[in-house]
Amino acid sequence: MNLFTLPDLKKLHKPKQNSSGEENGQVTIIGGSVLFHGAPILSLKVASRIVDMVFFASPDPSVGRVAEKIKSKLFSFIWIPWADVDAYIEKSDAVLIGPGFMRFGSEKRKAKSETRRFEGDGRVSRDITERLLKKFPEKKWVIDAGSLQTMDPEWIPKGVILTPNRKEFELLFGEELKLRGQKLEISLNELIPKLQSLSSKYTCTIVLKCPETIICSPVECLVVKGGNPGLTKGGTGDVLAGLTVALLAKNDPFLAAASAAYLAKAAADELYKKVGTNYNADDLADKIPETLNRLTK
Repeated sequence: MNLFTLPDLKKLHKPKQNSSGEENGQVTIIGGSVLFHGAPILSLKVASRIVDMVFFASPDPSVGRVAEKIKSKLFSFIWIPWADVDAYIEKSDAVLIGPGFMRFGSEKRKAKSETRRFEGDGRVSRDITERLLKKFPEKKWVIDAGSLQTMDPEWIPKGVILTPNRKEFELLFGEELKLRGQKLEISLNELIPKLQSLSSKYTCTIVLKCPETIICSPVECLVVKGGNPGLTKGGTGDVLAGLTVALLAKNDPFLAAASAAYLAKAAADELYKKVGTNYNADDLADKIPETLNRLTK
């Protein structure tokens, strides 16, 4: 079992002293809904600290109004009209889709082969995800949350990063990961070959968010240790997704995915030393840039 360690983190792209504008990455973040309007805001909050430009698009008008209010405190992103999202995807180095997207009404399947039923906002999430992934298959994608829960695995473009938790993994791939309490019953020695097989089948990088995060590409797998129970709080996955897309803008997918998982856990552990588990996703997003700077000096 290979572990991701600090020397691996230092392989990340570092901005040059004589960098010019937009040379260090542009990303687009797509997500949000009337129910989960804060999720993409958390993603862009951390991404805006790392890349030169963050564009934010949501199909739900209410999210735009929330974004405008947030801009009174956080100015480092551009909220773009939904009609212009394709143009901004084209100009971006990497794209995140899914945080805050609504899922379908029922997550139960009577059988693995049963077709999932999508209604209302879940159907909107599914249709948007399908259209954009199929229109821009060469783009560097991070797929998270509502998109993972509503898409079909056949839509996965080559080279993307998938960031599922256990439930999202099961919904996407139709394979159950049994739990005993909050721990996986399956061992790492059993799970890693399964993830690598799926990574090879779909030519992607999978980040399975567990107490020990597992990152698999078609050619290698790593385990990222660390973290604490504070990372189970709502929104921390959105922070991880935003960090991942920011690092993906100027790094290869496997390094970006593993580095993001390592940094999120390291920042969470620094918070834990000060306040125990009494921190939230906003605290994590604020801590990550400090942790990144300290660990990569």
